[in-house]
Amino acid sequence: MVKNLLPIWSRVVIPFSIFFVVIFVSVCLLESNVYTKPNDDINNKFTNVGNIQMTVTNYGTIGKGYCGTQPSCMYPKGSGIENLWLGGFWFGGLKNGQIHVTTGAIDVSNANKQEGFEFTNGPGSVILERSSLFTSPFYDPKAVSHQDFVCEFFDTITAGMQNHNPVGIKVLLESYTYNLNFANSFVILNYKIVNIGYNGDTSPIDSIYVGLWKDCVVRNQNVSPGCTGVGTSYYSHGATGYIDTMRMEYTYDYDGDIGFTDSYCGIKLLGASPKPVNDTVKSKFTVWQFKNAGDPYYFSPTDDPQKYSKMKGFLAPGTPIDSNRINYLRTHPANRVSLISYGPYKKTDGTPLSLRYQLDTINVVFSVICAKKNGTDPASMDTDFQKQLLYKNAGWAQRAYDNGYKLPSPPDIPVTKAEVDEHKVTLWWTNNSENSVDPISGKKDFEGYRIYRTNAGADLTNNLDLTTALKLMGDFDSCCNAYSNNTGFKFIKYSDTNPKMFPGDTNKYWYMFEFPNQLNGFQYIYSVTAYDKGDPTQGLESLESSLLANLKRIIVGSTPKDNSSAEIGVYPNPYYGSAIWDGSGNQKEVLRKIYFFNLPSKCDISIWTLSGDLVQTLHHDANTYNGSDIQWFKTYSDGTQKFAGGEHAWDLISKENQAIATGLYLFTVKDAVTGDIKKGKFLIVK
Repeated sequence: MVKNLLPIWSRVVIPFSIFFVVIFVSVCLLESNVYTKPNDDINNKFTNVGNIQMTVTNYGTIGKGYCGTQPSCMYPKGSGIENLWLGGFWFGGLKNGQIHVTTGAIDVSNANKQEGFEFTNGPGSVILERSSLFTSPFYDPKAVSHQDFVCEFFDTITAGMQNHNPVGIKVLLESYTYNLNFANSFVILNYKIVNIGYNGDTSPIDSIYVGLWKDCVVRNQNVSPGCTGVGTSYYSHGATGYIDTMRMEYTYDYDGDIGFTDSYCGIKLLGASPKPVNDTVKSKFTVWQFKNAGDPYYFSPTDDPQKYSKMKGFLAPGTPIDSNRINYLRTHPANRVSLISYGPYKKTDGTPLSLRYQLDTINVVFSVICAKKNGTDPASMDTDFQKQLLYKNAGWAQRAYDNGYKLPSPPDIPVTKAEVDEHKVTLWWTNNSENSVDPISGKKDFEGYRIYRTNAGADLTNNLDLTTALKLMGDFDSCCNAYSNNTGFKFIKYSDTNPKMFPGDTNKYWYMFEFPNQLNGFQYIYSVTAYDKGDPTQGLESLESSLLANLKRIIVGSTPKDNSSAEIGVYPNPYYGSAIWDGSGNQKEVLRKIYFFNLPSKCDISIWTLSGDLVQTLHHDANTYNGSDIQWFKTYSDGTQKFAGGEHAWDLISKENQAIATGLYLFTVKDAVTGDIKKGKFLIVK
């Protein structure tokens, strides 16, 4: 598949199935080089079951820059807050006494733009997606997590590359993501490396170091949109920290989009194997200035010996980074990249390890971890209190690794369906959660259900986090036991004997919860979760299924009116400057919207000036329409939103793509089935 060429500035690789392009911007000059690669690069896969959306590729990189609509490393999910520009896997070692370093990504410091992205894959390569969730279309009993990506790449292709000195390895990458409320903010990257030789050389590889290079930039795309024309100034707002006891580095927005980011992005070394018995795996860390060629310590490495030295945790050769420098990095933002690594590898008996040709496999596991800053202290601060959620998320990532990627599990996610009516939404759900067995305790420990909804207008923010925006509307649990509130299920039970069934849907819905008095024209988000009793013998608190797993985005409004007596209208009418649901920001002009209501199931809406000039024509189909044709829903929704069927939104943009002026407008609605035409008018006052 050939992908569109997008303008990437200063620091990213765009893969094509035919072309490999690295585009680099200096202070005043854009240069690019293209060469052919005999492989299939994939960069359209990104994690999406939890609260972090991160691109994973099959050529050694993570993230993709901030160009286009696909998230690079967006957290919270759908918020517009990106946390990672680009990252890449590094491998270094000695072969026949010579230093070799293969890099998945690097900040190129010289004119050779084809240098530093040195992993490739074979023709026809794919990224296998699989899931341990029975409800997923990618369900696979071999899945490790709720969303696995599996791929492989190697460093033995040199055609078209410059200064690439292959060591001769193949890397199998498996990434793991979870949709648990307590474990939805990290992605685990499990790398396994094999010596496959190069050009007939089957020598072992010694003194091995592995690492993850990354260029973290915490930025809110809704506040600072686009990827072109920003030069290098934006990237100077990130501050960097490192916690050696946790084997974790992190970045946060020191003084960029303050108030619209407020989050951390961390990279943690979870473990490596083999390792000496009773030995503690320790990470190495270093940092340098992006594309710096002159600083004696923070220079960008340009050859294998320099890169290998950086993998050992050095600034300059023999000069490790110390606590004073780390404290400086935490409080002085700059345009930096960093590297966390592990090595040299040793056998279980503590002796040096040689990676023999096609005989041995070594393993290293990192995790990308995101978290909101705790509390309300200034964003430029970096205290332990502010890092509490980062510590918590990092702890769950480590626990997943330590337990063989198994985590305590809440009940299965209830299968949920939403019915929309005027001023009303009804949620229906199945009872599948009640038969769930916890994988740790081996018990059926279902206890109850919780129902959530966002408040009207909660979506009008540039840093929306649904895990906090969803408010508890109802909590119902089993009666007559020692757990929770003992409310029973009478209030939400549809029937004890005859479940609700919908046409074309084989699910049986035993429960319902009605939301009356919803405001027409607003987007609400609903969710139903199930929770268990917990397990005091295992030290486990009650666990709840994911808030984000079965979200229902609903725009409340009128249902289709396929009758001649229904009066079709517009609201708000008059429209004064902006409606309360429009939102704000630098896209105000294109975020406006009004609604036509009481529409037939299929119809054509025509808007006219008083002089009879056609302003715009809208085609409405209740079965398919969801508002995705206008900017408001592109900005504040995700494509899954559902309308009641009798309403259509318009952004006040003409067919010539111009914002309409203040004035009185006429409209006609022609029923596509009967041919009946109805008329009306509305007033726009800006």
